[in-house]
Formats: sequence, C-alpha cells, structure tokens
Amino acid sequence: MTAASKITALGLTERAKRAAKIAAGFADKVDIEGRFPSEGMEALKAERLMGIMIRPEFGGEGVNLTEIADICAILGQACAATAMTYAMHQIQIASLADYAVGSSWHEAFQKRICDEQLLIASATSEAGIGGNLRNSICAIEVDGETARLTKDATVISYGAHADAIMVTSRRHPDAAHSDQVATVFLKDQYTLEQTSVWDTLGMRGTCSDGYILKAEAPGEQILPRPFAEIAAQSMLAVSHLLWGALWYGIAADALARAQSFVKGAARKSPGQMPPGALRLAEASSLLQLVKANVVAGLKQFDTCKGDSDALNAMSFSVAMNNVKIGTSQTILTIINHCMLICGIAGYKNGTPFSLGRHLRDAHSAQLMISNDRILGNTSTMLLVNKQDTSLLG
Repeated sequence: MTAASKITALGLTERAKRAAKIAAGFADKVDIEGRFPSEGMEALKAERLMGIMIRPEFGGEGVNLTEIADICAILGQACAATAMTYAMHQIQIASLADYAVGSSWHEAFQKRICDEQLLIASATSEAGIGGNLRNSICAIEVDGETARLTKDATVISYGAHADAIMVTSRRHPDAAHSDQVATVFLKDQYTLEQTSVWDTLGMRGTCSDGYILKAEAPGEQILPRPFAEIAAQSMLAVSHLLWGALWYGIAADALARAQSFVKGAARKSPGQMPPGALRLAEASSLLQLVKANVVAGLKQFDTCKGDSDALNAMSFSVAMNNVKIGTSQTILTIINHCMLICGIAGYKNGTPFSLGRHLRDAHSAQLMISNDRILGNTSTMLLVNKQDTSLLG
C-alpha cells in the first residue's frame, strides 16, 4: 500500500482534523502577519484533501458537497484563512468536475490536481464591474488554437500562491458583458502584475491582492459550458454553502471559548450561576440555527443536483441566497455574545478566550458578495415567485 493510499484509507473527518490541528497552531501568526496560511494548506495537501470532490476515474474520491462543507467547518474552527482558501479552491473544483465533462484537457487536468494536490484560484472580480461576477469587461481572444486574455482583476485570493487560476471573461471581443466563459490558466501560462495590497480588518491570510493578469494558453482550456450556466447552477450555490459552513466553524470555536470561560467561572463559585451562562445558552441556540440553515441548504442542493430545471428555479436561488444572508448576519451576533461572556479576556489578544480574530474574520461574511446586492436580487425574485413554505421542500 502506497503512502497516499494509506492516507486516503482514513476517514475524511480524521484527515481534516489532523490538518486543522496544524492550521490552528499558526492561525494567529497568519492573521498578525497577513500572510498566506502555508502550514495549513500544506497539511491539507499532505492529507490528500485537495481533489477529493473529483470523480474516482480522474483520481478523486467522489466526495459530495456536504462532506466538503464539513471539512470547511472543521477548518473554520481552527484557522479562517485556511478554511476560506480551501473553500474557494473547492468552488473551482465543483465547476470543473460538473461542467467540463467530456473535455479531455480538463479531465486530464483534474487528474493532475489529484496527483499533485494543486491549488486552484479564481479571477471573477474586475475593475469597472464592482462585485458582479456575472459581468465581464475583458474578453478572451482566440487566434487559431491560442487563447489570449488580459484582465484587471481587483481581487485574486491567494493568486500568488495558486498553481492555476480559473478566469472569467467575455466569450469574444464583440460579446455582451454577460456572455461569459471561464478559462483555466496554469501558473506558467500567465503573469501577475500586482496593483493593490490586501491589508484588511480580517481574513488577512487569504492574500486577496489585485493584479493585472495576462495569460496565453491553448483554446482547449476554455470550459465548454457557458459561465452563466456554471454560475447559476453551481458556483453561487456552492460558494454560499461552503462559506456558510466555514463561518459556522468560526462561530462554533467562539462559542467553545465562551463555554470554557463559563465553566471556569462555575468551578470558582460552586452552586452559583456564573455570569454569562444565560447568554451562552442564547448563543448556543443561535449557533444551532446557523447549522440548520447550512444543513438545509446542502440537502436542497443535493436534491437538485443534476436537474438543471431545479437548479435554475427562482425558489432554489432564493433558498441559497437566504443561506448566505442568514448565516453571515447571525454569526456576528453569536461572536458578540461570546465576547460579552468572556469580557476583557475575550477582548485581549493572547488569552485562551481571545475572540478578536474571530470577530474580524466574521465581518467579511456580509461583504463577500455584498448582502445588499443579494437582498436586491432576492427581492426581485420574490416579486414574481411564491415563497416555499413547505417543511419537506
């Protein structure tokens, strides 16, 4: 039995927890220095977790999205930067695994991802379009068998550390802004000229700098399906669900720290209700709501997967949007409760109850695809679509 097969013989949860333990040991340093979580990502690669969603015939393990989400939740309790990097990588894997079927280049590339444990980034944001990933200004130009592209990407998370980048663009120079394709470019097929620095309140380790990306590659690396289809049926839903899972993980760790604080207070004053105990119970209830929200979304995605009509339905889009809105808003309330429970020990850095990193990382949740933009889209859909009120839906 090879070393790789010995690792994959272990359960996914065990592998994820081993990687998370390593990531947790560097989480504060990654945050303070604003650097890429290299230790956590190397641990994930060592556990052979990068390509697990890819089909077995291409070297993966055929893991479903719920199992990926659980890994994101485990990582979120350890290091949010590692969790977010892993989640964003898996969002690209989902697009490749389901929307490049039959493309020999992309199927061979998936084999490479599994064999070499490659890290895939994405470039959807662009100067001039804000955060609307369903519009592009740049256009890919195909000359014979060669495709060329220049993109002013305002953000490419962990771009300098990726082995490949999936880039969105207009299909051709005369195409409408919404007529998009996605193209995979390998590290030796593009250059990155840095235009901005990711010096932020939280999620500092994702290293989401801005770049001018210039790329040239064979045209066969353009994904065969339109990006509109990939975005509507996979990318947006998978993003909301995996982000929700890791945000849940951040809040879960905050609650664990608050619970430990209350237990310590209880031991010091036997027979007395410790200050913060009732607030802890309330935070626990809110955390359960977040978990239920994410789990329900994952279940609905699994039910609809493979059914284009179901995935394109307004009711599905509303449900996925609500996962994102509910989760991103509620985790801040949970973590703030935990901060009040722990008091100065939670406010200070360097204590077992420190929550500053959790709170700062959690504030990114409402901004990653702006909640205002999502609420605007949802409100438009609700004008013509009846809200699903069934508990079985």
